Amino acid sequence: MILYPAIDLKGGQCVRLKQGDMAQATVFADDPAAQATAFERQGFEALHVVDLDGAFAGRPVNAAAVEAILGAVRFPVQLGGGIRRMAQVEGWLARGVARVIIGTAALRDPDFVRAAARAFPGQIAVGIDARDGKVAVEGWAETSDLDAAELGRRFEDAGVAAIIYTNIARDGMLSGLDFAGTIALGHALTIPVIASGGLASMADVARLAAPDCAHLAGAITGRALYDGRLDAGEALAMLKGRRAA
Repeated sequence: MILYPAIDLKGGQCVRLKQGDMAQATVFADDPAAQATAFERQGFEALHVVDLDGAFAGRPVNAAAVEAILGAVRFPVQLGGGIRRMAQVEGWLARGVARVIIGTAALRDPDFVRAAARAFPGQIAVGIDARDGKVAVEGWAETSDLDAAELGRRFEDAGVAAIIYTNIARDGMLSGLDFAGTIALGHALTIPVIASGGLASMADVARLAAPDCAHLAGAITGRALYDGRLDAGEALAMLKGRRAA
């Protein structure tokens, strides 16, 4: 179980949204590279970065901020947001991104995901963001008729490294992770699942350490970490203890 701190980029700043609404963005840091360095010093093993502007634009927008992060830290960085062409995948991996997350294109162009996973084994993840169980795309601005599990099953034999599952209704709301939905998705797929959206407190971390979450590969934390509801050292020690057990 890896706990990923999140850096969401909007206008070159670290922000957190509520339910993916760009109009409800709270700025938590002006220097993404410094924030990434702080997370690394706190002992986190990897970093989750999303180019929010890129997710809406359909192309990378905050490239300078991402490159500054990559130049500042040594731990692995996974990146999503507006990555919809093979050249973009190749470019980010060449710059030092450890894992590329494909979201909208996973629904629109699943053959692209399969080709990328074949070309870069272990370095391609699929982001599945769901609203009322249905996959949302284009920066969560559009909701499809496809169930999250159904989309995940399309990539079972593709070599995808992970599924990052976000319940949009909980994202940024500090209402707790969608444990029922995430655990169910984890059981429905053989691809490792990472939980995202709503992690609110140490109680959520303790829940992640419970036996029925043992098959989950990780979780992403954002607002709770930024506003001090989550103690990084305590959370990491708790999950490390689970791994040791």
